[in-house]
Amino acid sequence: QVQVVESGGGLVQAGGSLRLSCTASGLNFAVYNVAWFRQAPGKEREAVSCITWSDSRSYYAEDVKGRFAISRDNAKKTLYLQMNSLKPEDTAMYYCALTGGYILCPSTTRVNYWGQGTQVTVSS
Repeated sequence: QVQVVESGGGLVQAGGSLRLSCTASGLNFAVYNVAWFRQAPGKEREAVSCITWSDSRSYYAEDVKGRFAISRDNAKKTLYLQMNSLKPEDTAMYYCALTGGYILCPSTTRVNYWGQGTQVTVSS
């Protein structure tokens, strides 16, 4: 049984930092491209950052470049998102996504496995 579990969300003041983690079990994590998506109330789910299974390529949404850093530890089957200089507009539910194949940042319909999400709230 595949399980994908996020953690690390919370309430933080603007300018603060959080580190999200996503741990997967029941599958070979190392062969999946992985990504962080987020969804704010009333908005569509969007890709924030993505990384290939081999760490060879990564992607960041324009509004998080220079503030967020994605990394993965295949031995621990864990994906991370270090979020610095957080802004109120970063407030959203953050989801971990695993996708097989060669697409770095898939559309939501192409994702194979989702986590349940972790809430990030940034106060001004």
